[in-house]
Amino acid sequence: MKRALKVIVCTVACTLLPALGSAADFDGSTPLLCATFDAHSCDPGETCERALPSEIGLPQFLRVDVAKKTIQGSSRSTPIQLIDKNATQLLLQGTEMGYAWTIALDSTSGALTATLSNREHVYVLFGACTQK
Repeated sequence: MKRALKVIVCTVACTLLPALGSAADFDGSTPLLCATFDAHSCDPGETCERALPSEIGLPQFLRVDVAKKTIQGSSRSTPIQLIDKNATQLLLQGTEMGYAWTIALDSTSGALTATLSNREHVYVLFGACTQK
């Protein structure tokens, strides 16, 4: 009976411990590799167009390094100018090539939402991140 109880306790612990540790995976403490899989391109007064990020010139993969305050795409790197953390999300902001950008990263799941906007246009990206 004691052996069966030990097996059950060990099984439960082995199942739950990785889940408990994963909450910190997306808090900016480690570099992340993010894949974008859905993009929307919007202009004032028009219906937004949906496409794959690569079809409209946006990166398919991003490397996010909060400690180094950089985001790196396939062809360029940009500094992170603002970092805001709370219990549910990590917010990153900056500017690049006349656009302001914001990345909202779910602290638990790694789900990513990003926007790039200027006075005439906005892009919205959806994706997911994993530890690099």
